[in-house]
Amino acid sequence: MEEKMQQAGSVDRQQHADADIALGTLYQGNFIFMNILTMWNEEDKKYMEMALGLAERGLGHVNPNPMVGAVIVKDGKAIARGWHRKYGALHAETDALSSCKENPSGATMYVTLEPCCHFGKQPPCTSAIIEAGIAKVAVAMLDPNPLVAGRGVEILRESGIEVVTGLFEERARYLNRVFIKFITEHRPWVTMKYAMTMDGRIAAASGDSKWVSGEESRRLANEMRGRYMGILVGKGTVMADNPMLNCRTDGMRQPARIIADSKASIPEDSAIALSAGEYQTILAHTCAAPSDKLEILRRCGIKTMECPPSPDGRIDINALLQKLGEAGIDSVFVEGGAELNWSIVSRDLADEYFIFIAPKIIGGSTAKGPAGGRGIARMNDAVQLKTASAIPCGTDWLVHAFAARYGAYADICRREEMQACKEIK
Repeated sequence: MEEKMQQAGSVDRQQHADADIALGTLYQGNFIFMNILTMWNEEDKKYMEMALGLAERGLGHVNPNPMVGAVIVKDGKAIARGWHRKYGALHAETDALSSCKENPSGATMYVTLEPCCHFGKQPPCTSAIIEAGIAKVAVAMLDPNPLVAGRGVEILRESGIEVVTGLFEERARYLNRVFIKFITEHRPWVTMKYAMTMDGRIAAASGDSKWVSGEESRRLANEMRGRYMGILVGKGTVMADNPMLNCRTDGMRQPARIIADSKASIPEDSAIALSAGEYQTILAHTCAAPSDKLEILRRCGIKTMECPPSPDGRIDINALLQKLGEAGIDSVFVEGGAELNWSIVSRDLADEYFIFIAPKIIGGSTAKGPAGGRGIARMNDAVQLKTASAIPCGTDWLVHAFAARYGAYADICRREEMQACKEIK
């Protein structure tokens, strides 16, 4: 997605429930039709698997574009492979064609997303495919981008190219869940990460939190930052930990650091402020923030973003997410404290969760848990999640879960794990 996004209405918890996502809802009729008529052989599966693996290499490098992989096959062998390597670079189809050492005329292309048919930072992939003489294109999923939305397939068919769709569609949609939400709702995908002890504490009663999780968990959590366009924390985290909030994994992107601070109270000598010239930093505030303090922070290199207040005077997180989407940020990694987490969880605004559980018990009636706030009075009204996996991570356990509306994504993760276990055996 390279064109300017248009403003969309706010999405609250009830709207999420009403929009309960079922994979393949977009173009579902077409997919069902094609899946009934198309018999996929083992070669088809092999090369689309290869294309999906190539697409994953774009993780954290192509946002807000989708991750796409392509394989060109001729006479029973792969003659070229490609993927979208970084934002603004060649798309997967043209990347594969550019690396082709043999004449691709008459070949089959396996691609994980419908080829684009519009001009953005790159010319239409449909034109390149037609000009190369590709005879058949197998597409995992159609593109939900309104600028494409089936038109790419239509153009290829009109030129005489055979096009089949739907092979590993669910996996392709899971791979590009961030892109799908961003292009259809104009809002970022929200992933919440936190570490807690076995008794559910994120810090001791004294406030000490270094460290809840083990070294391997902390390394993985830091690497995760590079997969997202933004990382969101509250002012409490900045005040308590004075963090840098950067990604220290070589080759990964540096996310925009987003601080929710209604009154712009973070110190100008904090690590965040002092490094704002090096790392993109956004301070989200309300009208209660003093103008002189905002100017001081701007001089540090911090971009300020005014948001409406919630009833309790804090930042309206739903409005903040809307503004971040309008600013082109397609994904947010939340590493907040209990209050920020509550403001997100209470409105069911998180889409995905990574929860590190350390084999420790710390106790303390005043020790904070992952979500603060007033809490939910009735267990029947709890925000529902669906667990995708629970795996060892160093000395800890890592639970991966999705909001209930994305339960289908959790099911895909489970099937992938089961298949991996079978292959190991």
